[in-house]
Amino acid sequence: MIDVKRLRVLRELAARGTVIAVADALDYSPSAVSQQLATLEREVGVPLFRRSGRTLELTAAARFLAGEADELLGHIERIESAMRRSQDEVSGSIRVATFQTAMLALLPQTLSRLRTEYPSLRVDVVQYEPESGLFETWVRGFDLVIAEHYPAHAPVQFAGLDREPLTRDRIELALPPVGVNPAFDNVAALADAAELPWVMEPRPAASRHWAEQLCRTAGFEPDVRFETADMQAHLRLVESGNAAALLPGLIHVDADPRLRLIGLPDDPHRTIFSAARISGAEHPGIAAMRSILAEESASSPARRPSA
Repeated sequence: MIDVKRLRVLRELAARGTVIAVADALDYSPSAVSQQLATLEREVGVPLFRRSGRTLELTAAARFLAGEADELLGHIERIESAMRRSQDEVSGSIRVATFQTAMLALLPQTLSRLRTEYPSLRVDVVQYEPESGLFETWVRGFDLVIAEHYPAHAPVQFAGLDREPLTRDRIELALPPVGVNPAFDNVAALADAAELPWVMEPRPAASRHWAEQLCRTAGFEPDVRFETADMQAHLRLVESGNAAALLPGLIHVDADPRLRLIGLPDDPHRTIFSAARISGAEHPGIAAMRSILAEESASSPARRPSA
């Protein structure tokens, strides 16, 4: 009998590529991962791995088995979801990956409602960059991910993940109020910001790629002096007169920022969505969270009028 846990280890190796990455993901030691893989190879009776230097390569048989393991894990997940649906109470636990904007603007209200309406449901939330969160949900590190899609920059499509749109927020040029720093006072359009210092997220974030492309389309290379994934830091740097930024509307929802906002060509919007594995999407806890999250997103003032 092939052990399901060992099949998952193999599937993780096929997805992540290295024993060390699998060990980190599953909270095993690298030697324990290697032992599990060696035992699995003995169980199936055919070679599953080849050594290439320090890299462990999968044979064709191993790749076939990893695909079958994915199907089996999905089937188990569907059974577990069905068992949960047969209960009168929504219970158990789910793990959610989300990025900072959604963590601040959407999650507090959603979690408060879940706590009141489904007190037996435990929700663990971890802040993750959107594309990493999508990958980790695909490999079963999370049950649900909240991610973003910038214009003309679609995130990677992972087979077996569904997507449900939550909201769209306008992206605008954010500048300090007039009088904070005279260098910013006469900016009336994106092209006027060519000589200004900028704050952007580090590469390879989708927002960074999109922002750089937009500036280049406007005829200049942005002078990015500040790099941080913390969008609240973006706000503070703009408010204090130290940088210009391209900010989506949800970043300043429920805040009172001192900003001057200017509309951009073609009125670009960012799309925020949730994604879950199709095999587990009908889990009552996941369904409950997505339902409330959609309601809270629909009522959030994400769209702000342009200056």
